[in-house]
Amino acid sequence: MHKKIIVIALLGTVSLSLTSCSTSTKVASPRSTNASGASLNALTGLPGKNGPVLFVKVDDTPPAHPQIGLNSADVVYIEQVEGGLTRLAAVFSSTLPPKVGPVRSARISDIDLMAQYGHVGLAFSGAQTKFLPVLDAANIEDIGADHEPASIYSRDATRTAPTNMILDPNALINKSVNVEHRPIASATSVGWQFGPTPSGGTPIQGFSLSWPTSKYSAVWSATQQRWLLNYEGNPDLDSDGIQLGSPTFVIQEVSITDSIYHDHLGNYTPFSNTVGTGTGYLLRDGREFAVTWNRPTPTSGTTWTLPNGQTAYFHPGQVWVALNDQQPVFTPATVSSPAGSSPAPSSSK
Repeated sequence: MHKKIIVIALLGTVSLSLTSCSTSTKVASPRSTNASGASLNALTGLPGKNGPVLFVKVDDTPPAHPQIGLNSADVVYIEQVEGGLTRLAAVFSSTLPPKVGPVRSARISDIDLMAQYGHVGLAFSGAQTKFLPVLDAANIEDIGADHEPASIYSRDATRTAPTNMILDPNALINKSVNVEHRPIASATSVGWQFGPTPSGGTPIQGFSLSWPTSKYSAVWSATQQRWLLNYEGNPDLDSDGIQLGSPTFVIQEVSITDSIYHDHLGNYTPFSNTVGTGTGYLLRDGREFAVTWNRPTPTSGTTWTLPNGQTAYFHPGQVWVALNDQQPVFTPATVSSPAGSSPAPSSSK
């Protein structure tokens, strides 16, 4: 098992986030265009624009599936919330889908997570009363449901509350940026770099990853050249029937501790510390690589290196990052599983 990360105290970390200026310290991307001169999106390394950064909080409980619009996200974070469940933070800048959802509330971990992106727009359904002043003081543009019309945050009659709020991201960004001229930052590098497959690593067929009451797994698809995700043992399909997944999946080992906030049932809100340094895994090209992540301050980008100190390059494309404090289970490449199904049992790394 990897060593535990060096933890920066919760109050100190949040304080840094709240006092940060709107121009964050970024790690420069190695290139902004490809060989043909086409502009590259800083978050995916693929041809595309670097539009305003929109964070959308998305429910990740069973009733919320299938989720909407995640296939168009540049980055998707998996976070632990109350009761050991997970919630997603989907980041959009290059493409905005017609709809995203179901939209849910923000959490304390989101403040540090967003700080490395600059002054972003946050789309969410609300927050705990005690947490609202902290969120209001953070370096974000609050474009949540409490301040926007029902034409932008609507209710899906085919779903039940609280997993029925659906966002129109195009209308939200148009209103916020083009009409109201809100200063939402455009996408720039947040630390990771794109490049060739690193040397070494271990071939794997798939992996599984658990939180106290939530579980993800994936298998490598050589045909699609991406990890195909499963949620709670079933293919993780979006509302269009497409199985979610990405060419780069990162397991970022973090400390997860109780914050001072809690829900109406008394369950404390966990805080995932993404500032400091720690270990994890880079999963790409059917291989797993042990990595170290480093992020000195909330406004710094997160860099990723191999044990030999060289850059752990990501594969261009959508990036998923799982914030977790439990060891993953990897399925050796010699054990075959049908594409889209859960990996066969195997030993933990």
